[in-house]
Amino acid sequence: MGFLARTVITAFAFWCADMLIDGIAFAGPFTLFIAAIIFGIVNALIRPVLMLLSLPLNIITLGLFTLVVNAAMLGLTALVMPGMQVSGFWAAFFGAIIVALVSWLVNRAIGDREATAAR
Repeated sequence: MGFLARTVITAFAFWCADMLIDGIAFAGPFTLFIAAIIFGIVNALIRPVLMLLSLPLNIITLGLFTLVVNAAMLGLTALVMPGMQVSGFWAAFFGAIIVALVSWLVNRAIGDREATAAR
C-alpha cells in the first residue's frame, strides 16, 4: 500500500477520532492530511525509540503500555501540528485507540480487496 493511501486512511481515522472524542479537534480537512503525514513521521522516527526504552514496562504490563506510547505519539503530533488540539492524556489515549482500530479495519478491508484482485 502506498504512502498516499496510508495518509488518507490515517486522515480518515483522525476524522473519526475528532467526531467521537470531545478532546480532539482539527482546524479543517487540510489539517487532517498534514497531521496524518506528521503522525506517520513521528511513528516512524520516535515510536521505535520510545518502544525500546519502555520495553521493561511493556513486558511487565504484558504489552498494555503500548497504548500509553500510542497516546504519547498522538499527543506529540498535536504539539507539532498547529491546527490539531488534544486536550489531555485521556483524550489522546482514547483517540489513539480509535485511530488504531479505524486504521486496522480500513487496512483489513483494502488488503482483502487487493489480495482478491491479485488472484
